[in-house]
Amino acid sequence: MRAALDLFTSQGYDATSVNEIADRAGTTKTTFFRHFADKREVLFAGQDTHARLLAEAIAAAPDSATPLELVGLALDALTAVFTPERHEFAGQLRVVVADNSELRERSTYKRAGLAAAMTDALHARDVPEPNASLAAELGVLAFYRAFDRWSDPANEQSCTSLTRQALDELRTAAATLA
Repeated sequence: MRAALDLFTSQGYDATSVNEIADRAGTTKTTFFRHFADKREVLFAGQDTHARLLAEAIAAAPDSATPLELVGLALDALTAVFTPERHEFAGQLRVVVADNSELRERSTYKRAGLAAAMTDALHARDVPEPNASLAAELGVLAFYRAFDRWSDPANEQSCTSLTRQALDELRTAAATLA
């Protein structure tokens, strides 16, 4: 992932080949394709893990938790993996994705997958519709708003605290819509 991101940053996504990524990573093209379907997927490799973290946290939460509390706990579990060591990587990733329509499309697909994982986990806890989908979508929106703030090189706050702030902002904003 690091090799791909470094190359995408220095020479552009479109100008980078899988062979170059494999060479930079000290592996072969065949090994690359054992792990990733294509060069786009190398940047989104953690999606299944992220969806699992969200679903497991919702499943493990107290029975008394509201749908938004469940989502908040899920986001805490997800953002715990966004450590300070990943901060620089996240900033580069944000720029590379923003500069390429194919990667923006893949990011949108990932976003939908995270919302679906939370919605399914909320359904498993008997949260009805539209509450489950709305809570999940608010959670995903909060995460992405916070991720953009967190990945800014000048940011010094944790991804978890920024995500909690974003979820609180969205909860407050939603309450004014009635």
